[in-house]
Amino acid sequence: MITREDTAALVKQYGKDEKDAGSTPVQIAILTKRINNLMPHFEKHIHDYHSNRGLLKLIGKRRSLLKYYARTNADNYGDLIKSLGLRK
Repeated sequence: MITREDTAALVKQYGKDEKDAGSTPVQIAILTKRINNLMPHFEKHIHDYHSNRGLLKLIGKRRSLLKYYARTNADNYGDLIKSLGLRK
């Protein structure tokens, strides 16, 4: 689970200011943090298919946001995926 402090830190790092929680890089960073927090659960509980569906929905949402960000802001897209540790 992602806490308010984690969210605030991500907004401060990837947003324009402290209140910029809706911009695309911030949303991608928050989804990446949520996905990374869920991975240890699935290493332990391999057959948790119901939660796996939620994970796949998060991944799909992040993928669509990444496609949008690559299309609209290509010069900062590479920096974002590098800082989040994602592959293209």
